[in-house]
Amino acid sequence: MKYRFPLALAFLFTAFLGVVFALQAFEHPPVLSAQSGFRGTGMVQVANPRIEAALWARNQLPEAPDAASAEGDRASEIYENVPLLGHLSIEQFGRIMQVMTEWVSPEAGCNGCHVEGNFASDDNYRKQVARRMIEMVRHVNNGWTSHVQQTGVTCYTCHRGRPVPEQVWAAVPEQGARGMAASPRMQNRGEPSVGLTSLPHDPFSHYLQGSQNIRLQGPTPLASGTPHSVQNAESVYGLMINLSSALGVNCTFCHNTRAFSPWDESRGPRLTAWHGIRMVRDLNNNYVGPLRDILPADRRGPLGDALQVNCATCHQGVSRPLLGAPMLRDYPELAMPPAR
Repeated sequence: MKYRFPLALAFLFTAFLGVVFALQAFEHPPVLSAQSGFRGTGMVQVANPRIEAALWARNQLPEAPDAASAEGDRASEIYENVPLLGHLSIEQFGRIMQVMTEWVSPEAGCNGCHVEGNFASDDNYRKQVARRMIEMVRHVNNGWTSHVQQTGVTCYTCHRGRPVPEQVWAAVPEQGARGMAASPRMQNRGEPSVGLTSLPHDPFSHYLQGSQNIRLQGPTPLASGTPHSVQNAESVYGLMINLSSALGVNCTFCHNTRAFSPWDESRGPRLTAWHGIRMVRDLNNNYVGPLRDILPADRRGPLGDALQVNCATCHQGVSRPLLGAPMLRDYPELAMPPAR
């Protein structure tokens, strides 16, 4: 009898914590919904004005400096070791160097990428990384218009004033939760990467590297006739949760509630997302991933790979990075150089 009161108090306290945590999983009012399909089908997007205001404030584009003249001497005629931007005029070159510094290393300044006193040197690994990133930006602006259209990207799209973008990922050791929640499939850890769900917490290594297709449905209605496992479905669902969070949307932004799979019943953004996933794979496989060979240990993940990109790296909570600001229009220096 003497233990009943403490036990009851502990039960009430636990129940109170459960209610508090449950409430955190729901949007706090006011919540607004916008219908994007036939009424009664759940084809709606939900927005919270309180959260939306903060998102819009974080996705404002810095004011572009005045355009630079393309006339005059070329940068390669004045400066040493400028293989990528040497075709620019001196004024254009100075302008793009200034904004790149503000976008990526505003605190360190020029010495964030250059060797102090010897700007021509390649001894600073960050300069080698920056050179590869310029190539990547050009590649996106010219080779992936199926995803970025004519809006384009710049260093600021991802970096936002940070030497390393806020939203990046790396492969992690295959370890699930411990104790009663233990799982052999990297599950039940409640990681933010999958919306704090019990799904496998690394949805990126399978689908944002290499060329593995994202598939859930098999060719027959029987489980024995499909090559796609339950584990595969869980990983795909984790990726979709991450993608939804990255863009600040729900499933019906791309899919039709009546039938998620058929392309002819999907919404237009699904095709844009299809190209976006393949673009991310291309960037990780050919630009970001190979940087592991020159990056120091503190710029790599726990397994030694480079910190790589996903949809959140650019989008950062909105369906169009920087609210669709036409970045490339103000920075033509980051388009491909003119043919020679």
